[in-house]
Amino acid sequence: MSKARLVITAVVVEGRSQAETARTYGVSKGWVSKLLARYRTEGEAAFEPHSRRPRSSPTAIGAQVIELIVAVRKKLVERGLDAGPETIAWHLQHTHHVTVSRATIARHLAAQGLVTPEPSKRPKSSYIRFQAEQPNECWQADFTHYRLCRPDGRPGADVEILSWLDDHSRYALSVTAHPRVTGPVVRDVFRETVATYGVPASTLTDNGMVFTTRLSGGSLRGSRGRNGLEHELHRLGVRQKNSRPNHPTTCGKVERFQQTLKKWLRGQPAQPATITALQTLIDAFAAEYNHRRPHRSLPQHATPATAYQTRPKAKPGSQTTAETHDRLRHDRIDKAGKITLRYNGQLYSIGVGRTHTGTHVLVLVQDLNIRIIDAATGELLRELVLDPTRRYQPTGRPPGPTPKTNNP
Repeated sequence: MSKARLVITAVVVEGRSQAETARTYGVSKGWVSKLLARYRTEGEAAFEPHSRRPRSSPTAIGAQVIELIVAVRKKLVERGLDAGPETIAWHLQHTHHVTVSRATIARHLAAQGLVTPEPSKRPKSSYIRFQAEQPNECWQADFTHYRLCRPDGRPGADVEILSWLDDHSRYALSVTAHPRVTGPVVRDVFRETVATYGVPASTLTDNGMVFTTRLSGGSLRGSRGRNGLEHELHRLGVRQKNSRPNHPTTCGKVERFQQTLKKWLRGQPAQPATITALQTLIDAFAAEYNHRRPHRSLPQHATPATAYQTRPKAKPGSQTTAETHDRLRHDRIDKAGKITLRYNGQLYSIGVGRTHTGTHVLVLVQDLNIRIIDAATGELLRELVLDPTRRYQPTGRPPGPTPKTNNP
């Protein structure tokens, strides 16, 4: 017999008081009163388990938002792009101005049957993660294969795609298709990329012969000969780094990029029949990937272009250490519309504006010169020269809301 039935029997049948019954069964008098009221209203149904679900959920999202989540996912999947909860949340916020948590999106995707269960994977925390501190501090390179399609739909020629990726921002610097990726091709593409983006401080590749001859053996190794890329790197003073054999995760960023690229290419309705057609598709993907696709590995899921363009670039021979006067900080604008910055042991408050409250920002500091940038969009919110004699650096605007101007 359930405790609820015993309590009702003691009060209704045996005539005990509610206080005595509560003491006997170790429950509160309030619960006894509530149970009696339910019994008088519902009868025997009072002994059935009741749902604890609240009568209303003020924070629950509406049916229109759920439909929008499904529509955004469908659109991303059709375009061969990442369609996970974090990416959907980014598009909802930046395109539709709707804020929904990752957990809520995941729950509704599962309820709609749009999530495919996957076996347990190795936890991300088990990997040793590294990332360059500045753009152009390290470029990763690799090439992969892709098969063209004949006009009748049969598989065509096998071609290769060479990718150069900035390690810090994941910005796709160069993605080109070739009948075969050879040493001269790698050297020439590297030169073209340098002409556009400047000379990197270092490069990171695997041990393919088109990148290095250090494991070639034979007379070439004995004479310490270099291939075309190695000669170019040596001439420019670029440090060359290579992964250890059988350790593909060292070049994991560019390998993951190539996986994303090929997934997108396979998702296109019209498969390329020529290298020119393939290059056209690659250029379209690179524009989407660099400028319009949020990257889950970047702060605030910024686009690679934002991360690459808003930070100072490294150069050959440069080193970023905590002892220099150049600093990069991540911060968030508080409710008062300001951030704090420590300079020469003194803490200063810098006004940005209440309209930016809660915005995640990057703070670029070079001696007394300060730039505050929106971490998600790359927008320059404020630029100033710090005045060490003032603890608060005002925006220069009059206090209060911005006055409205009347058009004549």
